[in-house]
Amino acid sequence: MSDTLVIIPTLNEIENIEAIIAAVFKEKKKFHILVVDDNSQDGTPAAVTNLMDQYPDRLFLEKRIGKKGLGSAYIHGFKWALQREYEYIIEMDADFSHNPKDLIKLYNACSKEGAKLSVGSRYINNNVNVVNWNIKRLLLSYFASKYVQIITGIRLYDTTAGFVCYHRTVLETIELDKIQFVGYAFQIEMKFKTWKHKFPIKEVGIVFTDRTKGTSKMSGSIVTEAIFGVIKLRLKGLS
Repeated sequence: MSDTLVIIPTLNEIENIEAIIAAVFKEKKKFHILVVDDNSQDGTPAAVTNLMDQYPDRLFLEKRIGKKGLGSAYIHGFKWALQREYEYIIEMDADFSHNPKDLIKLYNACSKEGAKLSVGSRYINNNVNVVNWNIKRLLLSYFASKYVQIITGIRLYDTTAGFVCYHRTVLETIELDKIQFVGYAFQIEMKFKTWKHKFPIKEVGIVFTDRTKGTSKMSGSIVTEAIFGVIKLRLKGLS
């Protein structure tokens, strides 16, 4: 049994899923993986199922019907993890934008350095560590984090980061059924509520590399949700 579960949400990630699973399992630290798939039509669930015999009791799959959103997938994974004995739960993309070698940094920040949430930060100390993004997307992401800082008061450089590790006590404390957002704003909301509950948070510097295979799930509606969602979070606080 591992003390750490890596949750990987998927929607048509056949180009990446086998490789990312293998890369995580090559790390010295023994991680478990839960793939939460939103009805992929490209064979992603079948590819995961085929690997489960190779990685017994380390690789798990939850298949959902329909596209329900990133936040919903993670909440599904959080609840699955909390029903078991995992102490640390990590969010990770399937497309190698998050380097599996950085998993240990997030884990150590929580397990050895006292954080209850560790954040793989692209912008720590205002340094930009992003590869293969065009300038428009880079500026949008960077200033989105600045915008969140200003509106909410949260003291994080990368408020929209999606490569994070939670101690289970955070997820047990936050009322997951009351999380409002499913897209880009989900990451902001989870950090905001962790911060409001006064859990210690630590940012860990990473290099974020944009996907080279598959299709990005970013859309205008996701960005809009984040912009207006932040104001809603600030007004409602923990409610």
